[in-house]
Amino acid sequence: MRSETISIHGGFDHDPATMAVAPPIYQTVAYEFDSADHGAALFNLEVEGFRYSRIANPTTAILEKRVALLESGIGALAVASGQAALAYAFLTLADRGGSIVAPPTLYGTSHTLLAHTLRGNGVEARFAASERAQDLAPLIDATTRAIFCESIGNPAGNICDIAALAELAHAHGVPLIVDNTVATPILLKPIDHGADIVVHSLTKFMGGHGVAMGGAIVDAGRFDWRAHAARFPQFSEPDESYHGMIYADHFGAEAFLARARSVYQRTTGAVLAPMSAFLLLQGIETVSLRMQRHVENGRAVAHWLRPDPRIAWVDYAGFPDSPYHALAEKYLAGRASSLLTFGVTGGLEAAKRFYDALKLVKRLVNIGDARSLCCHPASTTHRQMTPDEQLRAGVRPETVRLSVGLEHADDIIEDLDQALAAVEVAERAK
Repeated sequence: MRSETISIHGGFDHDPATMAVAPPIYQTVAYEFDSADHGAALFNLEVEGFRYSRIANPTTAILEKRVALLESGIGALAVASGQAALAYAFLTLADRGGSIVAPPTLYGTSHTLLAHTLRGNGVEARFAASERAQDLAPLIDATTRAIFCESIGNPAGNICDIAALAELAHAHGVPLIVDNTVATPILLKPIDHGADIVVHSLTKFMGGHGVAMGGAIVDAGRFDWRAHAARFPQFSEPDESYHGMIYADHFGAEAFLARARSVYQRTTGAVLAPMSAFLLLQGIETVSLRMQRHVENGRAVAHWLRPDPRIAWVDYAGFPDSPYHALAEKYLAGRASSLLTFGVTGGLEAAKRFYDALKLVKRLVNIGDARSLCCHPASTTHRQMTPDEQLRAGVRPETVRLSVGLEHADDIIEDLDQALAAVEVAERAK
């Protein structure tokens, strides 16, 4: 099936109990066992089935199958948020210590997770000078457990050369993890270009309605954990918490996902609620159509902004002179993301006046909603980073991030126009 069909039918045909064609909401905490031996077999991971919704839930399982199919993976783990998905992915690989190598152009909270939060767990973050493979290569050594990047950076809008990063990662015996939140599998499937693990904040474009949080980890199932046992002993050595089970032997290609679910979701509990899984499934049904409209509106807004003298600069990969235009052609078929950044002429204070004057466009930190959303990253999403870290992440003091929504493009542009006019009025009043 193609993506448009998978987004509606993937992972579910009908409910065998009722013949309902919409996925049921299994709002239950636990599941009955046939017997004591059946319960023991489930908890020993000897048989498949449901035992407790902290570990797996039937509604969530449909969501996992659908996201995995969309991303060309062998399976997925759905969790409570995109940040939980990132944390579980990193810890599953590096909980015995190690380094994660990444470009500087990351979402602010992802940067904080790597640079500060996981440091106490023995995970070292190494940030390169850029997202280019040649700049990441010198940072990789025997301690490295993964290369991590965002397919489309948030908020910089940069596009990573996934094939080049995958080649670099595999040459050093480590997996490539790609956060595909902004692109979604509709614009780009990182696994098709060599990525091993894909992470999503389903809260954003995949859900698309801004009413439910969720995250997902998708495994390509191609990385050979056995062949790299010295670097990843957790997959080839006995797990004492499961009576000496060896993940690579027991789960084969799904060893990574099994360990993420059994070790981290089971014991730390960042669980996706069944209702949230259901709401995200509803959003995913229309993701293909929505991404088409997002791309069209983003193009219209970017081309309106750029020639306006009230705008100092616009970063948008759809412009032929963008440094990322060639990568947009290679990976996105020219469909540049609707997430773009720009600066208002007049610098920081002018940008703040513009931001405060918006009426239709919502001032908040989410992206990928049906609504057009705007934020000032230096004040919000990247606030915890130093000024130098912000600049390397593509965040200037005057940067405005705009997530172009599904409204009529003319209405979005009219709101931007009136906000820019308000800046002019304020400047003349000085």
